[in-house]
Amino acid sequence: MFSWLGTDDRRKKDPEVFQTVSEGLKKLYKTKLLPLEESYKFHEFHSPALEDADFDNKPMVLLVGQYSTGKTSFIRYLLEQDFPGMRIGPEPTTDSFIAVMHGDTEGVIPGNALVVDPKKPFRKLNAFGNAFLNRFVCAQLPNPVLESISVIDTPGILSGEKQRISRGYDFAAVLEWFAERVDRIILLFDAHKLDISDEFSEVIKALKNHEDKIRVVLNKADQIETQQLMRVYGALMWSLGKIVNTPEVIRVYIGSFWSHPLLIPDNRKLFEAEEQDLFKDIQSLPRNAALRKLNDLIKRARLAKVHAYIISALKKEMPSVFGKENKKKELIASLGDIYKRIEREHQISPGDFPNLKKMQDLLQDQDLTRFQALKPKLLEAVDDMLASDIASLMVLVRQEESQRPNSAVKGGAFDGTLNGPFGHGYGEGAGEGIDEAEWVVREKQTHYRHLHQ
Repeated sequence: MFSWLGTDDRRKKDPEVFQTVSEGLKKLYKTKLLPLEESYKFHEFHSPALEDADFDNKPMVLLVGQYSTGKTSFIRYLLEQDFPGMRIGPEPTTDSFIAVMHGDTEGVIPGNALVVDPKKPFRKLNAFGNAFLNRFVCAQLPNPVLESISVIDTPGILSGEKQRISRGYDFAAVLEWFAERVDRIILLFDAHKLDISDEFSEVIKALKNHEDKIRVVLNKADQIETQQLMRVYGALMWSLGKIVNTPEVIRVYIGSFWSHPLLIPDNRKLFEAEEQDLFKDIQSLPRNAALRKLNDLIKRARLAKVHAYIISALKKEMPSVFGKENKKKELIASLGDIYKRIEREHQISPGDFPNLKKMQDLLQDQDLTRFQALKPKLLEAVDDMLASDIASLMVLVRQEESQRPNSAVKGGAFDGTLNGPFGHGYGEGAGEGIDEAEWVVREKQTHYRHLHQ
């Protein structure tokens, strides 16, 4: 009797069984997290809903930097071939977001066509409007590197206010959208241009909560002497420390990422070692892609839960008949106190809360009386997902990783990451003295003559 009670209880405790990580993530999102997001208008405040393509797509690398720091040259260096729509020059050349992806034939897909393709993970970018879509293209080409990863080239960031006014779309918001979905964010700096402009500073702040994805590249480092390089590296770390508020030091790779010979070869061994480290990091992306998607879903679920508590708390405080406008202003002004109260009541870490100022601005245009009250069942479903389903998916992630041990990025510059047959870097072993005008043997000639006498 009442056996259905036991079945329902058991259904809650037993995690669901999935065949693949991708399939599991899709199902968990649609059945457990999406209902909570829709109920509390999560998509209007934070991030558009995820689609199947977001879970199926290849790992993506996002390149961000001020103009002429070598972003497009960096992509060309990785691919070892030109891509459609590529423009390189000392002036601000790349004026569009270019998604460089694998395709059987070379070609360019314009932004408006790109956001209606269900196979591409860009459909939700239509929310940024035509001003952005006219500046967004997908460059497709057959290249072995792109079989494993996709690369997003971004417009160079200029200094000053003129850039922000003339764009016609929210540049920082677009980068934040990409940051949520990419596997690696590479910030490029030119050794001669270390100043971080207001817009670049705003962009780096928009990448908050994605510090684990950020890597920094100090490019064109072959154009300065060793002593200057030490000072430039120190200055870069000092500048970053003022913007990126993390106790950990961000990993900075030093080098010259283009196919020309080094101008000053003194630090060749350092540049080679740094390049190897960076390439290993990028090569590991396909192997860790499923884990990254799982991690991003957990982040999203935590934010959605906090958002639900905030929205329901505001709804609870709103009067049903009179004084709605005044009460709304009062609640928005005291949002910081509401954050503290939710933090205490539900034992939530302060780091899980959305940006206070941004939230206050977004609430100005909302009708607080139309918000939903707290629905415990929706929150229980998300808690259940985080407590049991995610744990079972973690096991599946490890299984998938072990079944694909050789999933590293291949082709292009990555084929040259292994040492040559002598096991030495450039200028060592059989290549010793390659940059010197004199014959390398002459230096030790007298020593060896003496030995043979």
